[in-house]
Amino acid sequence: MMNDWSGLPATYGDVLRRAMDSLFRTFENFSEGTFIVDADARVVWINKRYAARFGFSDPQQAIGRDCEAVIPNSLMREVVMTGKPILLDILETDREPLVVTRLPLKDDAGKVVGGVGFALFDEMKALTPLFSHYSRVQQELIATRQSLAQARRAKYTFASFVGTSAASLEVKRQARRAAQIDSPVLLLGETGTGKELLAHAIHGASARSTKPLVTVNVAAIPDALLEVEFFGAAPGAYTGADRKGRVGKFELADGGTLFLDEIGDMPLPLQGKLLRVLQDREFEPLGSNRIVRADVRIIAATSADLPALVAEGRFRPDLFYRLNVLTIHAPPLRERQTDIEALAYTILEDLATQVRGGHFELHEDALRLLCAYGWPGNVRELRNTLERAVMLSDSERIDARALAPFIGPLRGQVSFEAPASVETASAHASDGAQPQQWADAMAAFEKRFLDEALRACDGRVTEAAARIGMGRATLYKKIAAYGIDV
Repeated sequence: MMNDWSGLPATYGDVLRRAMDSLFRTFENFSEGTFIVDADARVVWINKRYAARFGFSDPQQAIGRDCEAVIPNSLMREVVMTGKPILLDILETDREPLVVTRLPLKDDAGKVVGGVGFALFDEMKALTPLFSHYSRVQQELIATRQSLAQARRAKYTFASFVGTSAASLEVKRQARRAAQIDSPVLLLGETGTGKELLAHAIHGASARSTKPLVTVNVAAIPDALLEVEFFGAAPGAYTGADRKGRVGKFELADGGTLFLDEIGDMPLPLQGKLLRVLQDREFEPLGSNRIVRADVRIIAATSADLPALVAEGRFRPDLFYRLNVLTIHAPPLRERQTDIEALAYTILEDLATQVRGGHFELHEDALRLLCAYGWPGNVRELRNTLERAVMLSDSERIDARALAPFIGPLRGQVSFEAPASVETASAHASDGAQPQQWADAMAAFEKRFLDEALRACDGRVTEAAARIGMGRATLYKKIAAYGIDV
């Protein structure tokens, strides 16, 4: 709708002129200095205070001079040449700096005919609150960016994968080779064997090490949210969506590595979308027509039997072949028993700094007990066992009796009195009753472990999942599978 100017009072122009004059006089009276230039940036007027500040006892002496000859470092010429204001600036002088604002003056046709400048303050402390707030916000932004960048860097190296057994050395050899190429890597192995550690080490030794390492635990995210987690969403794409939209993990990992943990739990519909992104290296965020290109290297890991899932129709064969370029099997702890002592002492050193300081040692019978056990929970179970023993031990020297209450289903079958070797200990373990099957032992341990974790948290599934390092969705599945009462 156009404005109707016919109804304006006759004094409208006079009011407007007086308002402009009053505004100018207000600035002139309360500022430290005011001056006006023509279209050639020559001074046509300057107030007495400002003229005296720059060595002119009579303001008339400055009239007609170039603005730079009167006020060194003046940018008023730039204002009249570009027609653009400089609303807030700092003018350096031979005394203290001035906070200034500069505005162009235009005629009715919009042509620049001059400019006016005001020196607002002659003491920077007048703007201290503003500068302090700006500085604080900037520091918080920098700290947040640094923290986020640190969180998306590799936390582990190949040295973190402790062990010198043949199985450990072969895994590290394959992982180092994987770091030198850019193809997808598939890490297979039981839970607790160090697949995430290997993923970090591969990224950290690769050409992408300076770029982000972004992790997605597929099992820990509800199926309905996985697509948004991967590809992001446009503002308002779904009910409850962020007004600013959401950036997906693929976009965050651009130039770096995307680690997909527990990929065997990925729903079939999303598997097809993931395959297309891996092939085309581009995608559209949910609810958007924007094409996002992402240069991402994929490292996937799972404790599931992927070939079996493919045979059952629960995992796409084309996606399996796309991921299965370089496969690394993380060996279970029972296949590298010679690494147990080194692993145990590495864990104890870490626990000593976290729990109460000091230096923990393992008695010989404790080492024999550790080596005789099958460790269905692998390194994660070993750490849990040592952590519980350290927390409850009154001595820094831990023996087999201190460990025995925390060893899994086969505890009590190994003599504390010291079988001479691992083979002897295994013989003791097999005496008497029929040996327990591996799958049964592992299932029994896992059920008891989860049951104890839930009881410790008074049945709170989310808290228990966080405490034991397991995805909430995965824990719910295992509770249902084992029939655990919550």
